[in-house]
Amino acid sequence: MSTAELIRLRLASLAPARLELVDESHLHAGHAGARSGGGHFRLLIVSDAFSGKKTLARQRLVFDALGELMRKEIHALSIQARTPDEV
Repeated sequence: MSTAELIRLRLASLAPARLELVDESHLHAGHAGARSGGGHFRLLIVSDAFSGKKTLARQRLVFDALGELMRKEIHALSIQARTPDEV
C-alpha cells in the first residue's frame, strides 16, 4: 500500500467530507527527507471534527490520526484543516 493510501486510510477516522492529498515528493528530490524515504505531501481536509478548534488543535488531530506515519513515511506535511462552513 502506498503512503498516500495509508494517509487516506488513517484520516478516514476524522470522517472527512472532503480530502485532497497531493504528493509533492518529486519536487524535493535530493532533500534530506527525500533521501531517507519520507514523502512531502499537501493536504486539504474538511471535517466536522475541526468545529470549534483552533489551527494547532486541528493539526494535532491530523497528526494523531496519522500516528507513526509521521516518523518515517511522511517527512513534510502541509495541512489545511477546515470545517464544512469554512469552504
